[in-house]
Amino acid sequence: MWLLLAFLSAAFLGFYDVFKKQSLKDNAVIPVLLLNTLFSSIIFLPFIICSDSGIIASDSLFFTHSYGFEEHKYIFLKSCIVLSSWLLAYFGLKHLPLTIVGPINATRPVMVLFGALTFFAERLNIWQWIGIVVALLGIELLKNTSKKEGINWWRNKWIYFVILANVLGALSGLYDKFLMASRENGGIGLDKMAVQSWFNIYQFFMMLLILMFLWWPKRKNTTPFKWHWSIPLISIFLSCADFVYFYALGLDGAMISIVSMIRRGSVIVSFLFGAMIFHEKNLKAKLFDLLLVIISMIFLFIGSYE
Repeated sequence: MWLLLAFLSAAFLGFYDVFKKQSLKDNAVIPVLLLNTLFSSIIFLPFIICSDSGIIASDSLFFTHSYGFEEHKYIFLKSCIVLSSWLLAYFGLKHLPLTIVGPINATRPVMVLFGALTFFAERLNIWQWIGIVVALLGIELLKNTSKKEGINWWRNKWIYFVILANVLGALSGLYDKFLMASRENGGIGLDKMAVQSWFNIYQFFMMLLILMFLWWPKRKNTTPFKWHWSIPLISIFLSCADFVYFYALGLDGAMISIVSMIRRGSVIVSFLFGAMIFHEKNLKAKLFDLLLVIISMIFLFIGSYE
């Protein structure tokens, strides 16, 4: 079950990347990210209120626990990690092709893998290791293909933005496992709805401060903000992707290393839209490389049932 949910989360995440790219086109990054956190908070705020008032039963899938300072400090730390990752990722995505950012994002599961092996004692079978190796090969080929577009990975600061965003994203993924796992399994056993709801709310207030003190005073000298219909869709698809993701992690036997790798299958969706909507270049070469990523997903799927 958790494996199928991981694939569903990947699909939602792919559309999230597409609408994020569309929203950032010739647009100011900080207001777009602020609105993203605002709409995400609006989506989850009713669950907090209805759970606290008893409208949503405690055994409901959407019930959101009320925690004290001891638990909220862990959620606030997640908000700081994720928001830092998002800021870097948004700026990088604005200045790079979607078909380049996707492959870089696909390196995140490798970082999560080593973290999972180190901190959570997860072990992969031969099928899963083959999937990891095939995925790494596809990523390497995609990186080489990007050179045809004049993008030097080691001399482009936006590449570093995206890479660092993925390092923080991998850290967030490992931290999620810690938050969701029971105390008997080395975690703190937080409710997934509480984590997803409150970390969005904390991010909104942090982004509000960033906009007020960093962007607003210099707004006339930077890229102006303009409203686009795709902006609320960022929050909708991200909320769906994260909800399914958190639910999957909460199931028995869920492996963060595999869930993280499958979620990077979102590059398939973003690749297709990068070709159809954004008309990006060198698609034939990238398509072959992408097939390797798809094959790796198949190996991971087979390995999970061994």
